[in-house]
Amino acid sequence: MKEKKIIISGGGTAGHLYPALTVGNKLIEKNPHLRLTFVGSNRELERNIMKHYKAEFIALKIEGIKGRGLKTIKSLFLLPFSFLKSFAILLRIKPCLVIGVGGYSSGPIVLLASLMRIPTLILEQNLYPGLTNRLLLRWVQKAAVSFKNSLPYFKGKGVFIGNPVREEFHHISPKKRTAHLTLLIFGGSQGSHFLNKGITATLPLFKEEKEKLKIFHQTGKKDFDWVKKSYTQNNFKDVTVKSYFYEMANYFQISDLVICRAGATTVAELIASQKASLLIPFSQATDNHQALNAGELAAIKGAEIILEEEFSPEILAGKVFYLLKNKEKITQMEKNLAGLKTENVAEKISGLCYELMESGRRSN
Repeated sequence: MKEKKIIISGGGTAGHLYPALTVGNKLIEKNPHLRLTFVGSNRELERNIMKHYKAEFIALKIEGIKGRGLKTIKSLFLLPFSFLKSFAILLRIKPCLVIGVGGYSSGPIVLLASLMRIPTLILEQNLYPGLTNRLLLRWVQKAAVSFKNSLPYFKGKGVFIGNPVREEFHHISPKKRTAHLTLLIFGGSQGSHFLNKGITATLPLFKEEKEKLKIFHQTGKKDFDWVKKSYTQNNFKDVTVKSYFYEMANYFQISDLVICRAGATTVAELIASQKASLLIPFSQATDNHQALNAGELAAIKGAEIILEEEFSPEILAGKVFYLLKNKEKITQMEKNLAGLKTENVAEKISGLCYELMESGRRSN
């Protein structure tokens, strides 16, 4: 039997990588003899995550184009080399399917695969599709989307399935309320300087209730030292500060409230685990997609939102203290998220993948 090979491409952030790994695991579960190759950017975090999960990974020297100012020149210079390397990868591996999971690094290899008549599928995690997926849409066969409201953007190629999050997020049980409020704070895989600054600026206000607060804070690599020092200077003892949490589902389980950005995969993990959140969308996100993602949760009262332009330590502290004293509101937010929850997402996407491979085999 001829070995089936699939390339899954995309990345730049963990928000693209974890859906890729989740779908990959489900594909292997269906066919243990399948060979998966992941293709992404050369970022250190990306390489570390793929190494952590022992994935076969090829890095491209490629950078984003949109919204980078003068750095766009460097990105454009690298682009032809990325296409050449992608072409060489396709010739060497000869995949029967190429999946793009979003992010600029998925562009060259998905486009070339389509031109080479290899079946192609893209995954869109955001409510409004990113630039790469908008450009790829005319070339790919299908697009699996995370929100029903995304379907009009995909002109008949979209299939509403949901965002594939790691299986462990689906098995998080409701947390019993106590006198304490446990906060999980993170700004995405690379950390958020804005969020880190905002939290540390709020610590003096948190002091009046610090005995009732337990905090887990993922800072990102760059801000780790000074954020950790800020907690020490403000005499917070019941705090865990790390640059990165690999076992994020465990922290979701022990937390009452998540304070975070509104990246697509973060939002999907909040929905899957039905975890209440206070979202602070990244204001510079491409096409304002984080605010749109957050709006989907706020519309069903499954999350609170503070926009960056409205943020202040007083507003953040006020919302946290309100929820500390009214924990039934947290429980209600969790229940409200059930309206957005989708089941068996990775299973359905893997089924679509095998359908595309079969149709590609018949057409050859």
